[in-house]
Amino acid sequence: MNDVLERLRAEAGQSPAYEALRAAGPDELAASLTSAGLPLWARELAAYRLGLAGDRRAFESLVLLLNHRDPPRCAAAAEALAVLDDPRTARAAAALATNALRTAYALQPVRLLTALRAPESVPALLATLGRLLSPNDPYWRVALACVEGLGALADPRARELLVRAQAHPRLAVAATAALRGLPPG
Repeated sequence: MNDVLERLRAEAGQSPAYEALRAAGPDELAASLTSAGLPLWARELAAYRLGLAGDRRAFESLVLLLNHRDPPRCAAAAEALAVLDDPRTARAAAALATNALRTAYALQPVRLLTALRAPESVPALLATLGRLLSPNDPYWRVALACVEGLGALADPRARELLVRAQAHPRLAVAATAALRGLPPG
């Protein structure tokens, strides 16, 4: 949490709005999410604080941040969404992880799906990994997160894809470890 707050403090510069949002209550934070003209750091700060407090009014803003091009924003949104415990989170993370047009930004949605252990998790990780096993795919980090996630979830449906992942040099060690963790079958 402190890393996120320090990053946002740096983005805010000397803005008094930073300290105001740090001290704001839930209703003020929620209102700021719909206020016109607020900078991105302010919206992120409000959504992050609400998410960590379990306030579901942050859901939409956090999902937008989960799909942001800036990796630290995505990671902070994933952290808050995991705590938020909104039933819509797994569906949203699965949609982001499986969107072929947004694969470059799928790392945090994939990790979030693993952490959530929701019914949507394994099918989304399988779909994403299956798409990324083509030779020379540039998104190997996302593929690696899928392999690691499937290993953590230990679902036997992953066996065939994990065997295929063993043929990829950057995925082989993780795929082998994931296969060892699957139930016999």
